[in-house]
Amino acid sequence: MATPSGAVTSSDAAAPAPARPARRRRRTVGQRASFGSALLWLGPALLLIAGVVVYPAIALVQASLSRFSVTGLRLGGAGADNYRHVLDHPDLGTVLTNTVIWVVAVVALTVLISLAVAQFLTKEFFGRRLVRWALIVPWAASLVITAKTFVLIYDFYYGTLNTVRDHLGMSPVDYLGSDTWILPAMIVVGVFVSVPFTAYVFIAGLAAIPGDVYEAARIDGASPWQIYRRITLPLLRPALMVASVLNIIYVFNSFPIIWTLNDRNPGFSHDTTITFMYKLAFKSAEKDVGMSAAAGIFNVLLILVVVAIYLKVTSWKEETR
Repeated sequence: MATPSGAVTSSDAAAPAPARPARRRRRTVGQRASFGSALLWLGPALLLIAGVVVYPAIALVQASLSRFSVTGLRLGGAGADNYRHVLDHPDLGTVLTNTVIWVVAVVALTVLISLAVAQFLTKEFFGRRLVRWALIVPWAASLVITAKTFVLIYDFYYGTLNTVRDHLGMSPVDYLGSDTWILPAMIVVGVFVSVPFTAYVFIAGLAAIPGDVYEAARIDGASPWQIYRRITLPLLRPALMVASVLNIIYVFNSFPIIWTLNDRNPGFSHDTTITFMYKLAFKSAEKDVGMSAAAGIFNVLLILVVVAIYLKVTSWKEETR
């Protein structure tokens, strides 16, 4: 406080300056530094997502709204015509039916077989490690190589199955050309390549269940079936959820298996939505890239709806909590 003579008192001289603005500046600088560090670490992943997911999605939407020549040149906008052409396609019902059968059969059989395989591989027996290593081979191998191997097994003239049938005095079967056998033959291959990953997910889930729970159940006199139904399955639900959702997405978008086994058959009688989309652009009479892109949009929306319905029905938040 100033005196009448203009001097400053000691109380005023000793008063410190407010430090709040400096603190705010320090916090702002710290926030900028932390944001910059996070962006530095996340930058490559964000660029990868932008290049592999965002840009192709934008290009797919643009292509679905465009007209293209047979050679793939863009001729202009098409509005919603490509979507209407897909919905009006005479084989769309057959393709959707094949897709439902393919996904439901492969996922259901995969889960059931994988549960049994995982339960077996959690037991102690000689050579268990070797069996576990062998189990992962079908999943690690290329899908095209696996599908081509099954083409040789299914072949009408030189296939292994028909050779065995011939030795047993049975007539050969055209597994890849018969309307009755082609879809079951593809389902067998789909299950074969899906079981290893799913079984390992279940093995991890079983390993996380405490052994004390089983011991308490045995002391209480529970039978093996009661233990499995009331203890193992409920505690395995998070693993079941993860395996089911991933298998639905994986099987729904499985192109190599269906295309490799079914490429010799004309039309769309044995196709799913993923090969239907490809044939519209390159193999069918339409050869329409815009129409194929519209089918791709429907394909993405369909899988999102299917997964959302599955998660809603199974109450995934409660199951994974």
